[in-house]
Amino acid sequence: MYITITVRLKDEEASLKIDNRQEILAALEILKESGRWTTNHRPAYYRSDMRERLVSAYKTFEEEKIYDGDRLTAVLWEDAREWERQSR
Repeated sequence: MYITITVRLKDEEASLKIDNRQEILAALEILKESGRWTTNHRPAYYRSDMRERLVSAYKTFEEEKIYDGDRLTAVLWEDAREWERQSR
């Protein structure tokens, strides 16, 4: 099944339609190859707005229960450390 999602990383944001059986990291490769994404970052985790939790870039959208219309925001190392500090 194809879903439309939006991916954000710092100041970049792009939407794409993708097969939900594909790995999340593959979506970033598609954006990069198409020239719609300029960053060289490859975050391992993203925050799903719909699920309100972290999801792994190494799993498929289906495995992480990412649905049509979701927004994924990249979690960079400095963001993760800040969230950890705030949760204490």
